[in-house]
Amino acid sequence: MSEFTQLMVSGVFTGMLYALLALGFVVVVKGSGVINFSQGEVVVLGAFVVSWLLTDVGVPFWLGVPATVVVMMVVGAGIERFALRPLQNESMLALVMATIALGSIIRGLVPMIWGDGLRSIPSLIDQRRYEWFGISIPTITFWSAVMVLILLGAFGFFFSRSRLGLAMQAVSDDRVAAQSLGINIRLVNAVSWAMAGGIAALAGYVWGSLLGVDSRLVVLGALIFPVVILGGLESIVGAVIGGIAVGLVESLSAGYLNDDLGAGFSTVAPLIMLLLVLFVRPYGLFGRPEIERV
Repeated sequence: MSEFTQLMVSGVFTGMLYALLALGFVVVVKGSGVINFSQGEVVVLGAFVVSWLLTDVGVPFWLGVPATVVVMMVVGAGIERFALRPLQNESMLALVMATIALGSIIRGLVPMIWGDGLRSIPSLIDQRRYEWFGISIPTITFWSAVMVLILLGAFGFFFSRSRLGLAMQAVSDDRVAAQSLGINIRLVNAVSWAMAGGIAALAGYVWGSLLGVDSRLVVLGALIFPVVILGGLESIVGAVIGGIAVGLVESLSAGYLNDDLGAGFSTVAPLIMLLLVLFVRPYGLFGRPEIERV
């Protein structure tokens, strides 16, 4: 099988992992309308919590990962209740600045609690690779991509079919109109942040298993924004498509252009692609244009 095919397949699967990072961001925007700049740090916190439970406390895998999801859902709901709810009548700039401050606080607390050393996450999935027709894929990458597809289907059903999901979309579109219809704004906001916390726990487990867990894992936060901006801030499908696009561009650039343009070009290439897409569609591939009538 050709090198091009291997790079393409690797890019698609890596892009699915990027989409997992972005899903929590999209859920918050879709459910509460808040642009959360601390989602990367929440993912790092989830990685440290799951590592602590599985290695230090000795909780078995089948209990440790679900427990981390529950803990991070509580953390997400707590962030909404104590940090953002008091600012609900303030401008979007105030909410964005609050999420940036939260990210800084988490970055400071994590090494204070767990130290700066590299930690590991024991995985239920072995570290071998699947081989199909000459294409090699790490097992954890493959099953993580499967998990992303399952989450995509679950969230798609939730937002399009459930009463709470429809209420969350209504709040995101127009908070005042939604409140006038009797929708509980506080409940919707709390649920969206709790869901983002749970997704962050899963993303922290996956990426921590791949890269190890330390404070440098916070660079994952920088990977979220090209994905969600490319796909559209409120689009779950867009997060997946954006993740795959970023993964493909990064993989192909690393395979064919890094030697000629420098080892770091594969990091810059997705940003160049993002800039070109925004020239044509400023609201992303699946985003909705903002229309104001005067």
